[in-house]
Amino acid sequence: MTKKRKPPPVEPVAADIEGLSPDGRGLTHVDGKAVFVPGTLPGERVLFRYTRRARRQDEGVLLAVLRPVPERVEPRCTHFGICGGCALQHMAPAAQLHLKQQVLAESLAHTGKVAPARWLPPLAGEPWGYRHKARLGVRWVAKKGRVLVGFRERGSSFVADLARCDVLYPDVGLRLPVLAALIQALSIRERVPQVEVARGDGPTVLVLRVLDPPSAGDRDKLSTFAAETGLHVYLQPGGTETLAPLPGQAVSLSYGLPAHAVEIRFEPCDFTQVNLGLNRLMVDQAIALLDPQPGERVLDLFCGLGNFTLPIARRAGLVVGVEGDAGLVTRARHNAEHNGIGNVEFQSADLCAEPQAAAPWHRRCFDKALLDPPRSGAREVLDTLAASGVRRILYVSCYPATLARDAEHLVHALGFRLDAAGAMDMFPHTAHLESMAVFER
Repeated sequence: MTKKRKPPPVEPVAADIEGLSPDGRGLTHVDGKAVFVPGTLPGERVLFRYTRRARRQDEGVLLAVLRPVPERVEPRCTHFGICGGCALQHMAPAAQLHLKQQVLAESLAHTGKVAPARWLPPLAGEPWGYRHKARLGVRWVAKKGRVLVGFRERGSSFVADLARCDVLYPDVGLRLPVLAALIQALSIRERVPQVEVARGDGPTVLVLRVLDPPSAGDRDKLSTFAAETGLHVYLQPGGTETLAPLPGQAVSLSYGLPAHAVEIRFEPCDFTQVNLGLNRLMVDQAIALLDPQPGERVLDLFCGLGNFTLPIARRAGLVVGVEGDAGLVTRARHNAEHNGIGNVEFQSADLCAEPQAAAPWHRRCFDKALLDPPRSGAREVLDTLAASGVRRILYVSCYPATLARDAEHLVHALGFRLDAAGAMDMFPHTAHLESMAVFER
């Protein structure tokens, strides 16, 4: 017979917050058991009420901050705490950056059993209006009699009821109610599950995922909206191959890397960094740390559209970029041609498959390499990469746990040392951590 779990206590509980979870919730312990309380910061004494009890951990809701820390600030967004788009708006941006550097250090030490010889100053850009890429949920809510457009609610599949979003680029972030009213006026309002935002240095594209074809009247409404706002509307009825602009709405998207005389062109659904300002700082730092020289051969794995490949090629003798998405490889080649860069090759290969010994890039020797893998990391390529003769590896990571795992293998199995590492705040006000590490043979 299954033992019934006790209901959460109804009385408020006072506790000291000890740290933050990977998703940005405050962590405390009551009677030796972990309790997560969103909206709290390490060092604070708070009053909370239990909302959920589980076998290994409990959850609570913040009632009052009894002893705040100096890092606490008033959240700018009135939807903070409900919308799941941000987790740390109650923490000063400088403190967020310091926290992320600490998280990186702890991950490298505990998981990777390594520490860098030196720490890079953490990279940060503008903390508001920085998101040039986003995927927004759309839902017709019959009980409210209207459509909602925004990020999901915290810990829920429901779409948050947002009046504005201050982390989105303003031409979209300040128009969420207008966009919701537009979709609500469509005959297919219940068949539009998502809107993707894509912007470079110029115009903004809105990609509406449509599960049914819009009527002629719907198309007229969408075209009028585009004309009035200056936004460009695309429709996507199926996979990315079905993406198409409304008549007269086609536009070229691109962003520049001015320090390297490079312009990257992309399609609305291509992967690009959400934070273009931070991306420029990241590329500049990567080139400085990798330090490619005219006679060197450099390998760029998980190269995408050539975000790092083409700036490296401005300085190196030869660069080979490898990417699993064949469409991105094609557009990377076009970007090389567009920028007049001839000392670069692009190959398509599944870098998450083992073994890599059959990959075309494996049969060549390289002096240096750059890795920019997905969340799963780059474990599958490390042994083959080491066999290529590289002396220096620059690793750009979007998940500290897999960076630390791969660092352990590079240092303790493959004979590299961790020369430098540092955090990068690609997503201010969230717990998401990107970082950069340099390994030397």
